[in-house]
Amino acid sequence: MVSLEICCGSAEDAIAAWHGGASRVELNSDLFHGGLTPSIGTLKIVKQTAPDLKVICMVRPRESGFCYTDVEFEVMLEDAAELLKNGADGIAFGFLHEDGTIDIDRCRQMLAIIGTKESVFHRAIDVVPDVLSAVDTLIELNVTRILTSGQKPTALEGSQTIQHMIARADGRIEILPGSGIRPHNAAQCRELFRTPYLHASMHTIVCDSSTEHRPEIHFHGSTLLPENQYKLVQKKDVAEFIRQANL
Repeated sequence: MVSLEICCGSAEDAIAAWHGGASRVELNSDLFHGGLTPSIGTLKIVKQTAPDLKVICMVRPRESGFCYTDVEFEVMLEDAAELLKNGADGIAFGFLHEDGTIDIDRCRQMLAIIGTKESVFHRAIDVVPDVLSAVDTLIELNVTRILTSGQKPTALEGSQTIQHMIARADGRIEILPGSGIRPHNAAQCRELFRTPYLHASMHTIVCDSSTEHRPEIHFHGSTLLPENQYKLVQKKDVAEFIRQANL
């Protein structure tokens, strides 16, 4: 038997996954941008409603890559500590240097906060230059689990690399296949990987009609940025705005 971890973007998602039989969820916000840190309120409602559901909380402060500023890193440590204090069973995270290699020092600091709870190095692993060396590094750091698509868009496309990672791990760290795993290929993935868990997204489209009477107004971004870009407030722009507004 293989168990299912569901990627969730809300308390509603996580509770539905629990009712459907999932034994573990990865709890996020903003799945459109790959999954960001969920709110404490989201976590508390999930744990109150589904106390026997294992909840791994994503800690990721923004979209794009995984080389964070000092401020972003401090926020991540604070978020992890608060999530664990409020019932998270583990933390999913990933720290890379600009060259794509694992930032060992930052990982150690996060792992010190996680302590005896579960630690998951997320799909940042899928952009490292040497994935098997990265597996060795995470084993040495005593990380619980690696979530991966085998450095391809989907786990099936990356199945050969995932199998190499499983062989390299040799039981010393759990390898969790994820991305593109759906009901129609779940049995195939189970046979290919023979891992205790598979990681899947199970979302359908629903409608909220409350904005329909003003269709010209948008609350989402007007353009989708490339994967290596994200938006950030710059102090010079704020200073210029204030200067112009007070001429």
